[in-house]
Order: sequence, then structure tokens, then C-alpha cells
Amino acid sequence: MSIDITEFYQTFFEEAEELLSDMEQQLLQIDPSDPDGEQLNAIFRAAHSIKGGAGTFGFTVLQETTHLFENLLDKARHRELALDPTIIDIFLETKDMLSDQLNAYRQQTEPDSAAYERICNTLKTLAEEKGQGSGAASTSSVHAPASGLAESGAMVIRIAGVAADNATSLAEELALFGTVLEQQHANDVLTVRLETATGEEDIRAVLCFVVDDDQITFESVAKGSADDSSASVPVDEWPVEEEMVPAAPEPASAAPPESAADSVTAPAEPAKAAAPAAKKAAGAAASSENASLRVSIEKIDQIINLVGELVITQSMLEQGTSDFDPVTHGSLLSGMNQLQRNARDLQEAVMSIRMMPMDVVFNRFPRLVRDLAGKLGKQVEFETVGKSTELDKGLIERIVDPLTHLVRNSLDHGIETPDRRLAAGKPAAGKLTLSASHQGGNILIEISDDGAGLNRERILSKARENGLAVSDAMSDDDVWQLIFAPGFSTAEQVTDLSGRGVGMDVVKRNIAQMGGHVDILSRPGQGTTTRIVLPLTLAILDGMSVRVGEEVYILPLGAIKESMQVRPEDISTVTGNDRVLHVRGEYLPLVELYRVFDIPDAKQDVTKGIVMIVQSEGRSFALQVDQLIGQHQVVVKNLETNYRRVPGISAATILGDGSVALILDIPALSRAPQDREGSHAGHHRSAAALH
Repeated sequence: MSIDITEFYQTFFEEAEELLSDMEQQLLQIDPSDPDGEQLNAIFRAAHSIKGGAGTFGFTVLQETTHLFENLLDKARHRELALDPTIIDIFLETKDMLSDQLNAYRQQTEPDSAAYERICNTLKTLAEEKGQGSGAASTSSVHAPASGLAESGAMVIRIAGVAADNATSLAEELALFGTVLEQQHANDVLTVRLETATGEEDIRAVLCFVVDDDQITFESVAKGSADDSSASVPVDEWPVEEEMVPAAPEPASAAPPESAADSVTAPAEPAKAAAPAAKKAAGAAASSENASLRVSIEKIDQIINLVGELVITQSMLEQGTSDFDPVTHGSLLSGMNQLQRNARDLQEAVMSIRMMPMDVVFNRFPRLVRDLAGKLGKQVEFETVGKSTELDKGLIERIVDPLTHLVRNSLDHGIETPDRRLAAGKPAAGKLTLSASHQGGNILIEISDDGAGLNRERILSKARENGLAVSDAMSDDDVWQLIFAPGFSTAEQVTDLSGRGVGMDVVKRNIAQMGGHVDILSRPGQGTTTRIVLPLTLAILDGMSVRVGEEVYILPLGAIKESMQVRPEDISTVTGNDRVLHVRGEYLPLVELYRVFDIPDAKQDVTKGIVMIVQSEGRSFALQVDQLIGQHQVVVKNLETNYRRVPGISAATILGDGSVALILDIPALSRAPQDREGSHAGHHRSAAALH
């Protein structure tokens, strides 16, 4: 009875996908004229780990493609193959093909046979041409016998926790690396003496898909003669014989071991690209400390929802006991305070599970920039800032497509060709920067280039052709927003990259659906910055509750700078009914919430209420409310899912008394402070819908 390895498929798919991603990053960073040995080793080890896992699970096409790729990488790291940009392109193409094959096996289908044959021929041709025929022999057969190697060695491998019916299968897997000289199974420990030229880390890289790292120990042993192969292993080092397992015959299709040089040149510690490769055996304790557990998003979301309900219940209990006599009910109130602290710690711990660093997104773009710049004949230096900025996984998944389009747009329309840049007195290589940061409770993502900038006159001319209502008196910010109109394009010709007027309107719509917005800053001849501002979309946020009339609203705490009472002389009226507040030499727009939401019985005299100074998108404005209630940690409920989108409102929450409070959309209020469209009726119906 053999081991059921299908249960490990998902682990292999996920870890192989990570390896391929890291491999691509290494290939993009490597200097073909002077390749770094550690990078080449990392790429090789990633390919080797994938090949070993593919062989273990019977993914033949993936195994054989990776084997051909691995041979070339081995030659490159031993300086037998001189790299150049063309070879790097082939390696990147191979990585793409491996990704396609991996996805095919993930979907339980066979990979494209024509594509497989094409990439194999490409790799074999490269081995023959660049290796002066030396690679032909190594690529002519995917499965070479392990025996007959000039520099083989022997090692004892012990795997703990192996049931009797799985011992034979594991021994057969080890036979892929060489010749099994002897094997025993006792006390749930499989002990195998293996003649192989493959290094310990390479064997771990394959076994890690079916057993845990701390189950495996290695011991190097002198080889001994062919007739006396067991003489080098002292008898007392073998376990007491309980069950002898016949040495598995070497399969005819066994994958070849690596050359003896592999164990010499491979780095002592595996590089990042070979993350799944297990650590050194010194490490059962270290392995436990670094262990991770893969959990489905659905389970995490369920926990987050339950924690949210727990927070609401805790808030209700706290409010219900707020009037209790501390002398009579001291023990109860003390317990409530402890419950509040524990609930807050639990919230933060649970929410951190869904947070992912921004480099998960950013790592997709070096390859895109490289390929597209080459296609356009442009030189581009790509830089990322804020890769460690953590965002909610749901947000990360939805922002990828808009960012991809904006990066392509900067490369196609923004950055000039080298000759035009030189003629304009710029360096031949343009610069493209992708950055992320937290600002005032929002998430700020910017795509900046140092290209030609937007052409105001061309945009206005094209807008008039499209029948849009424009005027020469429009501000630059309003003109730049025209490019988000459906079907709008200033491209002189249609290509496979742009010119059809499809995309920027979709970008704006997708970002708006996330509750955010996109702005453009541009200066002729100096470049363009596209700024995406997204609201905080986590399930729990710190907020300040305020009262306007009989209504209660929540302001994100991170957006509040200060609160104050104002004097009549601090208020000035500008065009129409708009008013501004004079604060320490600065005039700030005044947003009166009772007007925005048409709230009756609110304090209309600003001097009798409270003014909150809030910040959004780098700009400050004043928000008039009746009263401050207090600071709360609130559970965010999606308003659009439960009702519909309401202007000026980003979400809702349930207060301790069971009532619904709406969370203000600060960026929306800063852009359209007096826009009352659908606000009053919509905000009352929204609250009712969430009860």
C-alpha cells in the first residue's frame, strides 16, 4: 500500500507558485554580463525543488521541462554557459511555461503539448548552441541512471513517523536520487543508506512536500567498496530490526541526480527563491518556531465576522453596565474592563491575519515593465517604495488590475523614447516609480514617471471632438480628469497596447467601487503622477462618534487633526453660500454636515457647535458637527452590500445600544462638500437596512 500523496497537491501548487515568482524576480535582477553566483544558485535550487516535487507527484511534463531548464541553469552557475539578454528572455519564457503547466495540473488537465514541445526544443537548441554540443547529452534524456557517477557519496537518511505501509513508497522516492544500498524500518523510523551525488538540501527540497522537515535527519558516510558497501556503517547505528523492507529497485524512469559539483557550489543556506527547501537538521526547534499554517480565506473571514459580533456584544454590555455603582458592582466592572482589553487585542490579532505586504502586488510589475519597455524601444528604471506597507488581502486582489493598466499607460504615453529624452536634455532611461503608504487613515498608491507629462491642449481638443462640455478656463485638475471619460484617447494611432479609449474609465470605475478615487498631477516635460486614494476597508476601525441633530456619525480617527469652537470673526463667506474657516493663517473650506445630509433640528450656527479639522488626500478642511460623543472601536458593515452606495457615506456600524451609525466618507466630503444627492433619504434608509 503506497502513500496517498494527493493530499499534498495543494501545498505543492502553492509553494511551487511562490518558487516561480521568486525565480522571476531573481532573473529580472541578475546582470547577464556579471551574474551573481548566489542568484544563479537560488534560481537553480528553485527549479530543482519544483522538478523534485513534480516527479514525486507524477507531473511528468512539468518535471521534464524543469529538468531541461535545470541543466541550463547548472551550466550557467558553473560558468559553462555565458548569459546574455537573449538567454534571460528564454529563461523568463520558460518560467512562464512552467507557470502554465502548473496551472494545468492544478485544474486537473494536461498541459498544452504543443507549447511543451516548443519550449523543450528551445531549451535543447540553446544547450547545443551555447554549450558547443556539451548540453546535448545532458538534455537528450530526461531520466538518466544514477549509477556510474565518478564522484558519488553515501549518506544515511532517517525519517521518523513513517508507518509501515508508507516506508516502501518513501524509499522509492529516495531512489530517484541514486541507489538505495540498504533500508530498514523500525519503531516508525525509516533508515535508508543511499549512494548519491545529490546534496542534503536538494533531497530535503523534495521530501518537504510529503514529510515535515523535523522528521528528517542526515548522516554522511564514507562510501566503501561495491562488494562491501555496508561495512562503513557500524552495526550499532542501525535500529533494532523489527521489519526489513527490501531495497526498492531503481525505477527505469528515475530522474538523474545532480553532478558532484552541486554539493560543492550550492550555498550553505538556501536562498530565498528556494523557500520550501527545508532548513538544516540542527533545527527541529527552529523548524517549529518558523512553522506556518495555510488556512483558507473563508475560514479567516468567518473568524473576523465572529470577532466583530463579539465586539458589538461587548460594547452593548459595557453600555448596559455604565450606570452601575462601582462600589456595589466593582468586580463586575473590573471584569468588563478586562473583557474590553481582551476583545481589542483579539481584534488586532485576527485582523493582522488578513494583512499582506504590498510587495505581493509590486512583484508583478518588474517583468511587465521589462517586457513592455523592450517592446516599445524604451529604457526604463523601475523603482518601488513602501513594499512593506500592509494592506487587506481583499484590497490587494482588487487593486492589481487598475495598477496594471496605469503602469502600462505610463510606459506607453508617459515615458519618451531615448532619442526624444536626449533631445529634451533628459537621461536616455526614464524612471517609473510605484509607491504605497498609509496617510490619514487612507491608503495612498502612486504611479509616477518623469516623462513628457500630459498635453493640456490636446486633451481639450480631443474632448471637444468627443462632444464633452469643456472650456479653456478649466483648471488643470479638471482637464486631467477628462482622460477618464469613456472612449477618450489622445493616442495618434491604435496599437495592441493603447489607442482604443478603453481602460482609464474602467480604472476609475473599479477604484470607485472600492470606495476610493484617482487623481492626476502632471507638469509638461517633467512627468505625471497618478494617485489612488482608498479608504480604510478593514473590518474594524478606530473612530470618533459625533452627533448632528438626532443622528450619530463615525469619523475615522486617523483623519482627525483637532477639534475646536470658533468665533464669528473666524468665518468668511466666499462664492455662493460656501464658507471658509480661518485657522492660524490658513483658510479651510467649511463643510456643514446638516446641509450635506439635510438634517433637521441640527445646530446651524457654527459658533454654537463643534468644528473638526480633518485631513484627506493631503488637504485639510473643517467639518461642522453639533457635539462630540466619544472615541470607539467600531465594526465596519458594508453599506453597499446591505443596501446601496450613498454619497458621503463609506460604511456603517452598530453601536452599543443596538442603533446604527453611518461612517463618513472623508475624501468624498472634501471633494463635494455641499453635494446632497440622495444623502438624506438614502442615509436614513441605509440605517434601517442594517438594523
